[in-house]
Formats: sequence, structure tokens, C-alpha cells
Amino acid sequence: MKYYHKQMLWLNLFLIVILATPSQYVYGQEATPDYPVYIVAEGDNMWRIAQQFSITIDDLTKANNISDPNQLTVGMELKVPGLQGIKGTLITQKLPFGENLRSLSRRYRVSQDALARLNRVVNPSSALYAGANLILIKGLEKSQQTNGTTAKRALLLRGESLLELAVIQNTNPWTIMGINQIDNTWQSMPEDILQLSGQNTQGPGALPGFVEKVTILPEPLGQGKTGTIRLSIDTSSVQLPNDFITGTLAGQKLNFFPLTDNNTSSKSTEFISLQGLHNSLEPGYYPLKLTFNTGNDNIYSYDQSIFIQDSKFVYEKLNVTDETLLDPKIAKPEEQQIAGLTSKITAQKFWNGKFKNPVDKEYIDCWPSTYGRRRSYNGSGFTYIHTGLDFCGQEGFKIYAPGAGKIIFSGKLDVRGNTTIIDHGWGIYSMYCHQSEIKTKLGDMVEPNQIIGLIGKTGRVTGPHLHWEIWVGGIQVDPYDWLLNEYPQLSKEE
Repeated sequence: MKYYHKQMLWLNLFLIVILATPSQYVYGQEATPDYPVYIVAEGDNMWRIAQQFSITIDDLTKANNISDPNQLTVGMELKVPGLQGIKGTLITQKLPFGENLRSLSRRYRVSQDALARLNRVVNPSSALYAGANLILIKGLEKSQQTNGTTAKRALLLRGESLLELAVIQNTNPWTIMGINQIDNTWQSMPEDILQLSGQNTQGPGALPGFVEKVTILPEPLGQGKTGTIRLSIDTSSVQLPNDFITGTLAGQKLNFFPLTDNNTSSKSTEFISLQGLHNSLEPGYYPLKLTFNTGNDNIYSYDQSIFIQDSKFVYEKLNVTDETLLDPKIAKPEEQQIAGLTSKITAQKFWNGKFKNPVDKEYIDCWPSTYGRRRSYNGSGFTYIHTGLDFCGQEGFKIYAPGAGKIIFSGKLDVRGNTTIIDHGWGIYSMYCHQSEIKTKLGDMVEPNQIIGLIGKTGRVTGPHLHWEIWVGGIQVDPYDWLLNEYPQLSKEE
């Protein structure tokens, strides 16, 4: 027994020495992990690449033995740490609205866990925000085909089984389960968007098959901007009740209107919603929610966050001698009256093309004050916001209608003086304040470049000028955008 204990003692000491001794072989394995790679593109730098893959510059330089982070060349292969076990060349593409990890998993035939790891998503069931840099492995973006044909999408209705859906789609439930990586029939829930074999337009994977495309402009959206939400719908495959599409953006109700098309043979219809974004929204992520009602209680809702950026408004300090200019007891009722008038939605679209300048060409670039300025009066906080665009001009200078519309207000207000409001349809209004003379009356229809009034200094002003406002969906937006862009906006591809 003594001999046995002595042998065991020497064996334990031997193991302690071995375990305490650094192993060059093990160290070599840990030092050279199997990383995916990224190909350096034109305009890349270490900071941008590190941000893109949610890693530090230090980790990136160490993984690639780079001594000088500034010495990158186009075409250089960089190992991306933190993704051990994932092989291939990494690429990025902008994530469009209407995709989540589940739809991406089905589209690209890769597990949600793998996509979550690639994109550093903590909650795999969540939707990535629209416009996010989606990380994929090169070649994966081409794998969304099933048996050589582009997969189509089908909505599993409430109370409908996979078997019933399979019969309707002329397939079988096991094929549907295989394509959508479903192990058991109970894993497919009501309102699930499923991929099916067959030819169809590749639209947003998390939306029903009749939604061919969703476009949100401008990209990104910003404080005080006019958002254009465009949906291309295959109207040959769905019945359209009056409230077919509804939605909200940053808490504001969206109103959709069909865009008429002379091509009667087309199976698609464009639905447009224009919505203003309040100039005091904090920059960040806000939900865009779409709801589709195809009748017979078949309703599908989807929401995804979109980014609203800071519009970098100017801050200015002003002093006024007449303190009544700042009295909210006088200004508030007038603001509520205007908000009530401009919140109504007219289904008819009167205007066409870009808005025209509301003043003579000599003054189109003369602005005493621009939209969105944060103002401090007499030493107050910057709690006041300028809600329009001011044009220079002497008393009696002409004011023109920027587009066709209907006069829905023509009269005198305490703060804004002689005021005209034009309804251009689809929730778009323009307002003209401080006029010396109004040239229109309630109910008049006006055309672009028609004289509607004269510049003045009525109301609470310090001198003659035109205060011009544009309201979109009940929100005051930057009028200058309506002189630069044609609304509804078109994407670059269109």
C-alpha cells in the first residue's frame, strides 16, 4: 500500500506539472481560429469596417496582424473575429422594409441562429430595423431559389391548417414544412408567411404574397420631412375593400390612396401614403405598421422600426418688445383652429408635379427665416419652433398658388393676420399668412401660378413678409422640400 500511495503521489505531481506547463500546440490552435473574411472595398477604413461588424478596431488589427490601421488596400482580405465557426466571404446589403430573421432564414435557406450570430442579434425572434446593414455570406444571397424557380409567398390564415393551405396551393404539407424549416405542423402559427415552390415576384418576405414591393422615401427619413410610403400590390390576387391598407408611422395615422395608371392590363396597383414627421421627434427608431384587410375578417399586421435622423435645425435667439406675441392664451386657440382644418383628408389629388414658388423669382432665395428653427425669445429656453418658410417681399407683392387645390380658409386671424389655406388633396395643405390683401374666397378652385393674395404685415409681425407653411397628414413639414422634390417621391430606380 505504501508503494501504491507513493506511485499515486508521483503521478499527481506529474499531472500538476504537465497542466501547469504552457502547451505550444494548444496555444497555436487558439491563436489561429477559423475566421470568415471581408474584402476591403473602395472608401473603407478600419473604423467603418469595425462598426459594420460590431467589433473593435483593436480586435480587427490583432486578428489580421496589422501594425498600421491606415494601410488598407482595396481587395485586401480581412479576417473578422468573433464569428468562429462561420466560413466564407462576408458581404453586407441594406435590409429593406418587410424582412425579419424568420423570413430571411426561409429566403436564404439558413438557420435563424446563424443569421442572428452573423448580425449580432440578441433576440432571434425580433425584426431588424429597415435600412440596417445585413451581413450575409457571399453566395448565400443567391440561394433563395427552390428547385430552380423563385419561391412565392402564402399567408396562413387564422383557422387554416397547413393541410388546407397545401390543398389550395396544389402542393402537400410536407413540402411546405421542408421549404420553411418546420419540424412540426404546430410550429406554423396563424398569419405566418410561408415560402412555397413556384414562380412569383420576389417581394418582402415577411409580408403577404400580394405585396410586391415596399418603398420608403427619403432614405433615411428626418425630422420635419415628408415621408413617402409606396406599396406595389398584385390586385389580381386579392379582393380590395375600402380600408384595404391602413397603417401608422411614428404614431401618426397613414392614409393610402391608389395611384391611377392608364395601363389597364397591369395586374399591379400602386398605393401611396404621404405623411409628415414632426420636427420635434427625437432622432431614433420609430415603428412603421402596416395592416392589410382582404375581407372576411382576414387581417394581417406587420410592424418594423425605421430610423428618423436629426435634421440639424438652426438655433437662434430673438428679442421682441411686444410680449403679447408670446402669449399662449391667444396663440393656442388659433393653432387648434388651423390644426382642425388641416387634419381632414380629401381623397382627390389636385396637384401634379413639383410645387411652384409662391413669390416672384426675385425673392425665391430670400428667406428671413427658415423652417424648423429652434427659437429663444427674450432669454427663454429654445422651446419655440418656426413652422414655416418666410419669404422677403414688400407690401403689395404678389403671392402665387404653388399647385392646384381648393380654398378651405380665407380670412383674418389674430397672430397670422390675413390668411389663406389651400387643400391640395391627399392630406396636403399650404398656408399663406400676413397678407395685405386676399385675392380668393372660400371654395374657390385655384391653379398653379394663380395670384391668391398680396404680401403684407398683418397680424403679429415686425415687417412685411410671407410666412408659408406646408401641412402633410396633419403635421407641418419643411416647405422647401416641396420646391425641390416632386411628391409622391420616386426611387432612383424608378
